[in-house]
Amino acid sequence: MIPVEGFEGQRVGVLGLGRSGLATARALAAGGAIPVVWDDSPEGRAKAEAEGFTPEDLRRDNVLTTLACVVTSPGIPHLYPAPHPVLARAMQLGVPVDNDIGLFFRSLGQSSWGDYDVPPRVVAVTGSNGKSTTTALITHILLESGRSAVMAGNIGRGVLDIDAPEDGGIVVLELSSYQTDLARSLTPDVAVFTNLSPDHMDRHNGMGGYFAAKRRLFAEGGPDRAVIGVDEPEGHYLAGQLTHGPQDDRVIRISSGQKLDQFGWAVFARKGFLAEFRKGRQLASVDLRAIPGLPGAHNHQNAAAAWAACRALGLGPRDIEPALHSFAGLPHRSQTLREINGVRYVNDSKATNVDSAVQALRAFPKIRWILGGLGKEGGVQGALNDLGNVVKAYLIGHSARDFALQLGSLDQEICETMEQAVARAHAEAQPGEVVLLAPAAASFDQYTSFEKRGEHFTELVRALPDA
Repeated sequence: MIPVEGFEGQRVGVLGLGRSGLATARALAAGGAIPVVWDDSPEGRAKAEAEGFTPEDLRRDNVLTTLACVVTSPGIPHLYPAPHPVLARAMQLGVPVDNDIGLFFRSLGQSSWGDYDVPPRVVAVTGSNGKSTTTALITHILLESGRSAVMAGNIGRGVLDIDAPEDGGIVVLELSSYQTDLARSLTPDVAVFTNLSPDHMDRHNGMGGYFAAKRRLFAEGGPDRAVIGVDEPEGHYLAGQLTHGPQDDRVIRISSGQKLDQFGWAVFARKGFLAEFRKGRQLASVDLRAIPGLPGAHNHQNAAAAWAACRALGLGPRDIEPALHSFAGLPHRSQTLREINGVRYVNDSKATNVDSAVQALRAFPKIRWILGGLGKEGGVQGALNDLGNVVKAYLIGHSARDFALQLGSLDQEICETMEQAVARAHAEAQPGEVVLLAPAAASFDQYTSFEKRGEHFTELVRALPDA
């Protein structure tokens, strides 16, 4: 683990005792602090007690006023739609509020780093879609190139649960808006902004607050190098805020669809080909179309972001290109499971909102689309202009009938369950088609997580006969 520094002998509150909360309590204790833990649920408190921590009720002023800081878990609201009572009272009393990401950056860079030939570095990835794939792809490229790298944050392990990086080591973090919004310290060496589309509007009180949370990764100290997706207006704005002009190569602009050869440094993908330009010269070109782990324009944007981040870390094109081809993709994210009689089965259970589902719909021709679950605001309205590749829709879960009404005249069938949807799609699919799970909805009506939903789909597909 990474011991938290700067609180030796002081009491530090930990609110929320899930994975990140317990890891935070351990790291605080390892750094000499006194963790004061609390969870609203008896189950959470019991987990902490099993590890030797003694919960104290953080709702009480006589406890809060003894704390040097309160560290909260990312799922607990600190401002919108309403702050958790403990956090609201802490702020009224002037007690600082932070999260594990802030503690990570506060504690990174220990005295032993002075003995290293190459100081460790941190890459942080944020954005609406593609964060997980980009983070995993950067880590994969680094490892394939012989570098020491670990993935953490919103993917993989908690940031304080990893071992401190050694000589030349690189930590690659996926950071959600919940994490960037509150962290009191954000100082990565390379920061990546993939794209922006509406999500978590209640938590950030609208699109402006959501973008502001993402933007903090580039404002709190500022990275040495920024990789910015410019396929939305917010990306253009952010890139402009960080540069002195179009030839300033401290920012690497990335795109899926735009030609960006006029900037100081840019990486873009068009018609399936990735290109890198610097100071008007093309430095690399890669055909992405045949890479099975990166299908579709959205994954080509992820490839451009990972390429740019790895180039900023000093890797060459010959290091990066072979690793793109060996990347298998992430579970539940455009994951090819099988091909049976010319029909491809793809698990994109992580497409929990309509924007993510639309990216998957654009990636494949002739789709038999399995969708549904616990629908979000707007349902599948945002996909209605991208149904040209859909042969038929198979609807499951709580929002199946609502989605069916929105899809109108599209050939469709309400299946209710995953078992029935897979069976019907398999029975009707023709060679050259793709059976795609891209739910455009949360999983919590029938599953405990999108992972469990994807695992169920995977089990059903694996059980299908070979012929």
